[in-house]
Amino acid sequence: MIRTVAKKCGIDKHISWHQSRHSMATVICLSNGMPLEVVSSVLGHECIKSTEVYAKITKEKLGCEMDKLSVKLKNIPEFKSCMHIYK
Repeated sequence: MIRTVAKKCGIDKHISWHQSRHSMATVICLSNGMPLEVVSSVLGHECIKSTEVYAKITKEKLGCEMDKLSVKLKNIPEFKSCMHIYK
């Protein structure tokens, strides 16, 4: 079934269930902000340690998270003088 989906998406190379599961967890879920605990539940893992294998933190995700933090901190007077460090 996964090969049929891949073919319909224009992917001509061999795709395994492991690759598709890993891609769903990292590219679709984690990169779009889904919490690791939720991804763990979606994947059916009993232990979050199993899910951490899938949790690649990309530079893009790290940058997005830092931007979110920056927005929150700039409204707190104690942090305003430090904000130039993150730009």
